[in-house]
Amino acid sequence: MMSRNLIILLLFLTCLTIASTTGAAERPQRVKKQAAVPSVTAPTPALNPAAPTILSIIPAQSEPGSKVTIFGSGFGEQSSVYLGSTEIPAKVTDGKQLEFHLPQLEAGLYALYVKRSDGIAGRVYNFTVQALRPVLLSIVPESVSACAQGGEREVAANGKNFSETSSLLFDGAVINSRFVSPEQLVFTAPAASSGIHQITVKNDPETGSLPRTLMIESKPEISQVTIGNEFVNYYELNIHGRNFQQGSAIYVDGQRIGNKGGQEMIEREKLIFIDCTRLVYQRYPYTSSNKDFRVQVINPGDEGSQVVNVTAP
Repeated sequence: MMSRNLIILLLFLTCLTIASTTGAAERPQRVKKQAAVPSVTAPTPALNPAAPTILSIIPAQSEPGSKVTIFGSGFGEQSSVYLGSTEIPAKVTDGKQLEFHLPQLEAGLYALYVKRSDGIAGRVYNFTVQALRPVLLSIVPESVSACAQGGEREVAANGKNFSETSSLLFDGAVINSRFVSPEQLVFTAPAASSGIHQITVKNDPETGSLPRTLMIESKPEISQVTIGNEFVNYYELNIHGRNFQQGSAIYVDGQRIGNKGGQEMIEREKLIFIDCTRLVYQRYPYTSSNKDFRVQVINPGDEGSQVVNVTAP
């Protein structure tokens, strides 16, 4: 009886164990839920295009009115060039090339940089604005008589790019001149030796025009011969012209008169120098009848005038 009860107890315990195991296996497992991670979108970085970059400036110095070309990158579709505080519109090509013309600025060293239309500016470079180069086109008149006086010695230098501070040089030396306009300076030809002299104009010590020539003429020239005062046995023949000199002589049909030193003192016929425009020839005629003869003036430097035919006693 006892054995039977023991067997029943063992069967009961076995069934209980099986039921417990089965229930645990069938029970759903509890899963711990993870917190949801919100989706985050990375912000788009702000656009920050590179500043304009200059690789070369051609030329690196120039005068107002000339064209300047800048090569580089980052110029965009539209940029301006600044020289100091002066904004200069520029032509942009492919964002890599700028072209502009220098405005009228005082000569000197300027800070140059490129500023794009979005306001971004590039690095600063030095740029030299040169003084405007004067251009001398003509000298009027081209020749001046050595004995010209007053207004007859006034000469006009014509050209362009002259200023009130321009200097006019005669054979390399600065002489007084008068500013008339950017196209003209006026000066008085100084007393100088005969021959060709050079005229130049400078706006500063480094910027000068090409030279033009001015001729100082000392060659004598006869304009007319007239009969003057008459005396008992001689009369005066007035020789008018220019560039006559103290010591000038005349040839009358090949005979030299004047500038003979002591020999002239023992001769009757004389030549008297009045000024550079007039000589007086004291002529002693053999008869009172008119005759034809030729007259030529010779200066001390052996420069001779044209030969003039004269009809007089």
